[in-house]
Parts: sequence; structure tokens; C-alpha cells
Amino acid sequence: MIVITGAAGFIGSCLVSKFNANGHSDIIVVDDFSKVEKASNLLGKQIQEKVERDNFAEWLMQHYGKVKAVIHIGARTDTTEFDYTIFEKLNISYTKRLWELCSIHSIPFIYASSAATYGLGEQGYEDDETKIPLLKPLNPYGESKQVFDVWALQQKQTPPQWQGLKFFNVYGPNEYHKGRMASVIFHAFNQIKQNGKVKLFRSHHPDYKDGGQLRDFVYVKDVVNVIYYLYQTKPKNGIYNLGSGKARTFLDLANATFAALEKEPVIEFIDTPLDIRDKYQYFTEAKMEKLIHTGYTEPFTSLEEGVQDYVQKYLSHSTFY
Repeated sequence: MIVITGAAGFIGSCLVSKFNANGHSDIIVVDDFSKVEKASNLLGKQIQEKVERDNFAEWLMQHYGKVKAVIHIGARTDTTEFDYTIFEKLNISYTKRLWELCSIHSIPFIYASSAATYGLGEQGYEDDETKIPLLKPLNPYGESKQVFDVWALQQKQTPPQWQGLKFFNVYGPNEYHKGRMASVIFHAFNQIKQNGKVKLFRSHHPDYKDGGQLRDFVYVKDVVNVIYYLYQTKPKNGIYNLGSGKARTFLDLANATFAALEKEPVIEFIDTPLDIRDKYQYFTEAKMEKLIHTGYTEPFTSLEEGVQDYVQKYLSHSTFY
């Protein structure tokens, strides 16, 4: 059996699809299934059992002998949440418990970290583990991921295989339920449909023009391809970046969304909300050499190709991956 936590969420549900497409139906899906807005993400997928998030540790202690891997995607990911106790419970203590159980029972463990750990990028965006303790995240979410990464690197007792993945700006199908935390592409599509235009944050940094803020946007299909590769090949343990490796502007993103809808771009700039303005990243770009050196050879989807696929196959038809 393969366990995927956060399986009803965005990346988790796409990962279930990836495993199903490769002949795996023995999937144990773990999530908070009381959140009905995510239920559609698992419709039609082949799964063996649903386990409630709060019951999973006990379930694992009973069934560990049959588990081939735990892929821990579940987390509290709201970057505008400032109650650190929520993150401490769900992103740190919960993940430590799963790590410890996988260590005791020799179960491979892959978990989701985040590029939010890089903060303003003072140390760059290279997944050099000697630099990880120096990183300074900008919000409690990023801090919670940073705390766990540092803790993981300090452990002497580890799962036989473990990788932490610093996700950059992931976009794609199955993020309908994420509200404000959904990708800019999701919001741009809906704004174009409703108003014929896209609103982007104005730059409040002298080095960047309005819309010239840069992010590493990575298509969710690439993300699940990498996770499946790690599951199969079991490369060197450690923490890896997972982005496209190429920073693109929000203007590029907006223009790609208009192009996918075959419409002329109409873009309006608005002030960045005050609650996130001083914590706003103006540039992120994953250094991907570490993953590539493990033997990963699949090309990453360009922003234009990814947006076109997402808009035309999924958003335009309200379908799921």
C-alpha cells in the first residue's frame, strides 16, 4: 500500500491520479474529509481506503507491515494565517510523528516542504543543506516548514529513504477549493471570465516594474512526475527544490492566460494588500541541479504550455485531473 496524506487537496489528489495512471490502486488516502469542498478531487480515483488525518498515526502503527511508502503532502498552507500554534500542530508535530513512525518501521518517507522557507532569498535559492539553517522565512507557514527541515537534517534515526521537497509556485487542476491561496492563474482565469481583465499587484519595490515581480511557476503535473520518480528510484536522502528552474513575471503569466483564452490582454494594477506587503517575495527561482544530478531527465513544462493545458483542459470545463 502507498499512503498519500493531503490526498483530497490540490497536489495530493493529482498525485493519486499519477499513481493510478501507473497501475497503482492500493492507495491509502489521508485527509480531513470533513471539508466537503475538496470531495470532488477524489471522484473517480482508485483508492483502497480513506483514513481521517487525526487517526492516521494509529492506523500506521497497526498496518505498517503493508506500507511501501508514506508521501506526506498534507499541511496547513495558508500564508496569511498568523496563528503559529496551528502550524506547530499540523506542520511540525504531526510531521515529526510520521517521520518517527516511518523511521521505526523502515518505511520510505517523502514530505512537502516549501520555497517559502527561502524568505527574501538572502541565501539564494540553492538546496544546499549547509545553508538551510540560515534561511529566514517571512511568515509562520514558511517558518513551520523551515523548523521541520532543520529538525529532519539533525536526526540520526531516519526513514530508509527520505526526501523533503521545497515546492515553488505550483499551479494546475484540482485547486478549486483553495480560495485566496489558489494560484494566480486560477484567479486570472476567473477575473477574465467575469470582468474581461486581470488585476495584478503593483510593485512596491524600486527594482521591479508593475507586473515584473518574478516567480518560479511549476505545473502540478511536473511536480507529481518528480514525486513518482523519487518513489521509484530512491535517490540520495535529503532536501530538494521542486520548481521549474526558470523565473517568470506575473505579466508573462497574465498574458499566457489571455492567450489560452484567445483574448487580448487587459491588465489593471492594484496595491499589494498591507497584511502581506512587507512579506512579499519579488523573486524566486529554484536551482534544480541537485535533482537533475540524481538522474531526473524529464523536461519541465513551460509556463505558456502549462497555462494552456490548465485553462483549456480543466478550468474551461470545470474538470479535475
